[in-house]
This record gives sequence, structure tokens and C-alpha cells, in this order.
Amino acid sequence: MRTYDIERYLNIRSAYGASFAPDGERLSFLMDTTGVPQVWTVDEPGAWPEQRTFYEERVTFASWSPENHEVIFGMDKGGNERQQLFRLEPDTGVIDDLTQSPDAKHRWGGWSHDGEQFAFTSNRRDNSVFDVYVQDRDATEADARLVHEGDGWLTLGGWSPDDSKLIVAEAYSNFDQDVSVLDLATGELTHITPHQGTVRFQSATWGPDGENVYMVSDRAGDTLELVRYNLDSGEFSLVESGGDYEIEGVGIDEDSRRIVYARNVEGYTELTFGELTAPDEIDAYPEPNLPKGVAGGISFSPDGDRAAVTVTASADTANVYVVDLKTGEAKRWTRAATAGIPRDTFVPPELVHYPTFDGRDIPAFFTLPEESPEGETPVIVDIHGGPESQRRPSFSAVKQYFLSRGYAYFEPNVRGSAGYGKAYGHLDDVEKRMDSVADIEAAVEWLHDHPAVDPGKIVAMGGSYGGFMVLASMTEYPDLWAAGIDIVGIANFVTFLENTGDWRRELREAEYGSLEDDREFLESISPINNVEKIRAPLFVLHGENDPRVPVSEAHQLVEEAREHAHVRELIFDDEGHGFSKLENRIEAYSQIADFLDEFV
Repeated sequence: MRTYDIERYLNIRSAYGASFAPDGERLSFLMDTTGVPQVWTVDEPGAWPEQRTFYEERVTFASWSPENHEVIFGMDKGGNERQQLFRLEPDTGVIDDLTQSPDAKHRWGGWSHDGEQFAFTSNRRDNSVFDVYVQDRDATEADARLVHEGDGWLTLGGWSPDDSKLIVAEAYSNFDQDVSVLDLATGELTHITPHQGTVRFQSATWGPDGENVYMVSDRAGDTLELVRYNLDSGEFSLVESGGDYEIEGVGIDEDSRRIVYARNVEGYTELTFGELTAPDEIDAYPEPNLPKGVAGGISFSPDGDRAAVTVTASADTANVYVVDLKTGEAKRWTRAATAGIPRDTFVPPELVHYPTFDGRDIPAFFTLPEESPEGETPVIVDIHGGPESQRRPSFSAVKQYFLSRGYAYFEPNVRGSAGYGKAYGHLDDVEKRMDSVADIEAAVEWLHDHPAVDPGKIVAMGGSYGGFMVLASMTEYPDLWAAGIDIVGIANFVTFLENTGDWRRELREAEYGSLEDDREFLESISPINNVEKIRAPLFVLHGENDPRVPVSEAHQLVEEAREHAHVRELIFDDEGHGFSKLENRIEAYSQIADFLDEFV
């Protein structure tokens, strides 16, 4: 079988984040053909797309105006996550900087229905909290109107059908949120989700008449369900249950009354499109004939008859499809290139479950390369970040590269992962943190019993919180590993919480424990304080501008760990929390491949 180098794999493209133009005949979307995501447009299925932005920095989203021929997009600088908002006229190429506050973050909140205003949240007043702003489409930053002063982590769920109100969501942790409605005329904020304990209220969106707010919530049980809140009665009602699985999001086209919701089935997305025939009744349309994988980023056409959907699968790249809602027929509008690598060489995973120390079964995706000599196959255990995230069957060029080089890939969703209900998500909170690390030991034990695996060639790799899991696994179970790859990981929970972005600290303390109450415990589980136990070679990679896990985490870890093991460090001056630029990804994963060749 012909093999390709890492540069070829990292030149595989992704197309995603589609938005319909107001005439319904054109889509904007993001694609990384130039090495970083930029705005592109396409006029019909499979047509040659046109690039509309030409920056060296990544574009983070693009949203077409509902009325005017213009797009607002977001972009940060050097991975610092201080997203600014820009207005683009696609046909003239004219771009205006709308926010002009480079020291602040801006979170997109959507267009008004007449296309004359847009909303966003920003921490420009106080770095640690987010306020709500409304701005005219052709106004400058100085004309943005502060319509609500917040005191926490605020995002917006869109404008009411008459543009008089905004949905405001506040997050206290990934498993605890609130939803309110902001009256723009009076400034009154009405809290609609009072609750005790941790309850998720997510994906809030307006109903067709503006009298109801739809969202997903676990207010009545362990898993997320689709619910409706009536603003007049103040009552919730159940619209759709996910059964044993979670409904992870909902979208509504107000004019056509079309609705879509997504069920998360062991990581795979099942989409249901339909029409609201009554506030709590959905007339479901035929199941769309989309590839089996992970789907999202849905945009309804102006008439509501079609929806653009991004779909990715383990063995196929991300592309934009347009679904005819009444028939379920899906057409692929984008053709993100695979850099000349045949699609049939991409290997799909097997969904497995393995036992852990307390009798639970932990879900994971396990992928073997095409050739897996018995007892000789090395394995990369790739641990997701979050921790309230989920490894799902989406395309990974890095994964496919290592599979082509003969590595197996094991991707566990240890306790604390999202997608499996509230109780599972809380199993690693604060004092139970190291139980999730024990789930990694159990994964390696499962791998030891697999006939293809070489037990002496198992690698731990992860980014962000997954980087902490790598380091903790190497200090808690040092004899299990042939090597470790820590990408933008947490080495010391105390210094991490002290130095992370002000807007994130409270949110993270809700998951990890607080500096005030749990400092001693946080010290005890921090890998930096157990670094003398590391035996396997370790490669530490980080971005200089990381606002989430400061680069100081990498520096202090490397300084301490070098006294006990072989350690390599690579820092990128123009990156943040991860590596977005193609040349940096090529350098990072080329060096990782060389590192594993040397030690595994």
C-alpha cells in the first residue's frame, strides 16, 4: 500500500459552518484550503467555490445577513481567542472592522430579522465578565450599545421574531446553566430557568410566535431532553425525549415552523427534521440520507424548505450537505479535497466498551491499521480534552496518518465525558478527579489483552485537559507507557487556575475545585508535584499565546521533568490553545512522528 507523509495528510481539507444567503441560492462556509479557515461561497452542489477572505489568521465563523448581501465573520489573532467581528461584502471584497476592540473577546449573538442590527456579548468593560451589546450593521465600535451588564459567562440565543428581545444564557459550569429573556426596550432581564443543584439548559432558541422558548435540558432526569418554556404561563413541557440518549441541540426556522433536533447516540448524530404542528407536537419528515457520523452547524434556507448541514465521519472529511426537508434527499455542496489520498484508504473505528475498576463499562473508539501483526501493533491512546467533551467519530487527519504508519488508535470517553448523561458527567468532579485517570489504566489493561497489540508500545497523547490526563497517567501508572505526548496540557492545577483567563476561572473551578477551598487537593493531584515518577520519554508542545492553559504550564513541567526522564519541548510563538496554522501543524506532528519513531 502506498504511504503518504504527514504534510500530505495535514493538507486534507475541511468545509463546514454553512450559512444561506438571503436569496437562498448561495452558501457561505469556512474551508482551510490556504492552511487556515477562510470564508468561501458556492452557488450550487459541487460548483467551484470562491474564496472571499485572505488572512493568515483563522476565521472562526461566518453568518449571512437575512436581508442584505453581506456576511459577518469572526477572527482572532495568533490564537489569543479575542475574536473581533467584521462585515464582508462578498461581491466587492470590502471588509469593515465592526468591533475594533482587540483586547476584548466578542461572541456572536446573531442578526436581527430585518438585517439592520446584530448582537454580541463581550468582556470589553470588565475582562472577567460578559455584557450584551447591540450594534447597527453599518456602525463603528463606538456606536455599539451596551444593553445589559453581565456578571458572568454570557452568550446569546438569538432575537425574538419581532426583534424586541434576546435570549441570554449564562454558564456556571458545563453541567449548569441558566436562560433569561432580555427586553431591549426596557432592559428588563427575565430569568426563566430557576433551579437548584446543577441543571443543563442549552441550545435555547425562539419558537415561531415568540411566546415560547425551546431548549434541551436535563431538568427532569439524567439526560438532555427537548423542552418548551411558555413565557406567559411560566411552565415547562416536554416536547421530545431522547430515551437512553441525549438530545444535544435544537434549531427552529420561525417563519416556516420547521424544526431540527440532534440525538447523540454513542457519539454518532441522528438528526430529526420536522414541522411544529402544535407547540409540543412535531410532524417528522423522512430521515435525511446523510453519511453516518457527526452532524451539526445547521442553517435553514430563507423559505425553510432546505437546510445546510456539516457532516464528518471517521473515514470521510467534513463537508456541507443541503437537505430537502420534505423528501430527506441530501446533496453534497462542497468537495473538500483529500490531498490526493484515496478516500477508501481512511479506516473507520469500532465502537467498544471496556470494564473499569468499579464495574462500569467505558465507551471508546478503537481503530486498527489495515495490517496489524499479532502482538506487534503499537497503540496511541488519544485522550480528549474538556473534560466535559466527547470523542466522536469525526475525521482526523492525524489519526489517519498514524494508522497508515501502522499504529492502532484508541479513543476513550472516560467518566466525566459529555454525551452519556448528567451522572456520568459528574463522576470525575473535584475529589473524584483521579478516578478518570484510573479509567485510562483500565483501557491499557484492555489493550494488553488484545491479540494485535504490543503491550510495550503504548503511547499516551492528549491536548488541554487531555494533556493533564497524559501527565497524570504517566505519573500514576509510569510502567504502562512507551512515550507521552502532552499538547497544551495542565501540569499544575493551582498555577493553571491562577493564570488562566479571568473570564474562565470561575467556570473551571466549578469542575476542578476552587483555589480557596481545594488548594491542597489540587496540589496533590497536579502532575508537576509527582513528576519524579515519569519514566517514559515525554514530548511537550504549547502555544505562546494560549489564554486557557498558559504556556508557563509547559515551561515549569519541562524544567522539572528533565531531571527524571527524557523530555522534548516545542513552543509556537504565533499559536494559542492548539495549533491552527498549517505550517505549525506540519512541524508539530512531523516532530511527534519522529519522536515516536525514536522511542516507540
